[in-house]
Amino acid sequence: MNHMADAKEKRNASPNKAKNVIMFVGDGMGASHREAIRLAAEGMNGELAMNKMPYSGNVHTHSTSVVTDSAAAGTAMATGVKTFNGAIGVDENKKPVKSVLELASEAGKSTGLVTTSQITDATPASLGAHVADRKKQSDIAKQYLENSKVDVLLGGGEDYWYPKGEEGEFQDHPAKDNEEASQGTHGNLVEKAEKLGYDYVTNQEELEGSKSHRLLGLFANEEMFEQNPEGEGDLYDPVVPLPDMTKKAIDTLSQNQKGFFLMVEEEGTDEMSHENNGKLMMKAGEQLDKSVQIAQEYAKEHPDTLVLVAADHECGGLSIEEVDPQDESGDHTSKEDGPYTAAHSNQKFTLDWTTQEHGGQSVPLTAQGPGAEKLEGTYENTNIFKAMRDAMGLNK
Repeated sequence: MNHMADAKEKRNASPNKAKNVIMFVGDGMGASHREAIRLAAEGMNGELAMNKMPYSGNVHTHSTSVVTDSAAAGTAMATGVKTFNGAIGVDENKKPVKSVLELASEAGKSTGLVTTSQITDATPASLGAHVADRKKQSDIAKQYLENSKVDVLLGGGEDYWYPKGEEGEFQDHPAKDNEEASQGTHGNLVEKAEKLGYDYVTNQEELEGSKSHRLLGLFANEEMFEQNPEGEGDLYDPVVPLPDMTKKAIDTLSQNQKGFFLMVEEEGTDEMSHENNGKLMMKAGEQLDKSVQIAQEYAKEHPDTLVLVAADHECGGLSIEEVDPQDESGDHTSKEDGPYTAAHSNQKFTLDWTTQEHGGQSVPLTAQGPGAEKLEGTYENTNIFKAMRDAMGLNK
């Protein structure tokens, strides 16, 4: 199958304007991560859904520092403004800047945020909140409800919606992570959400059964997985898998005749990279790719949909190497991980990490649909905001 020919054909089939935008963020997903995920999921001759797109870009990720965090990178992609690490939806002077989600909402579109992290974590927050400190996750939750009024919120982070001492659906101090417990600072925000007309769901059955246009789904105390080194309590098992959350979000938001804006994030690609845990980084990446496939199926029926797959930054300083016991890498500064088997073969590869922190490398982006051509080439992460805004024909 000729993926390039397919992709070129798609280039010429797009309407001029995007009624809908579905933005995927593989947090921490650099070029090597995408390639490792491809090898694990599809093998050397296969291709990821996220790579079967006609346009590709190379994105510079720096914030006001050389190496960004998710907050500043998220803000750049969401608002078109570079800012300092830790900042959510504000510029260098801590002044709020409007996001593409807020512009879409002003234009009458429905909006949604989906993640395997806390729904109030940096990437979703940068689209729906304005705080100078990303740690203020209850402030972020309150702003979702009162200010940006996001229609669909699906992810983890229940702990920030309930005040200390008031346990939600997920018990305080669970065995798998004793430190997790309610720590909200604005009273019971779940109750507030319900009063505002949100249907509150906490598991797959409730999510699938909901008929509401406004959805709040919180599926874990914190992230929807346990990030630890391999074999040390590491777990990637979201209560609701990312593809299912993605499908429900699209089904719900697409009922709006004016269209929608949806951001879907896989956080496991970043958190597992911080732990140098290649096995679960690749597992999380596969779930992201399955979610992209769902969006592509929707876009096939609705060609006025721009779909893009981005990353906010690289994490782990990752490279892919052959299996070689004589290699110079040890378990400290440069940690070897594996060997892993490439799908549909007996070929093996090793992952080699050089850090447990973020890297300053540029990251790949792929896109399809109306306006995708604006995401071709090499550019700053702020261009992603402009491309999405212009594709939907929104005014700043």
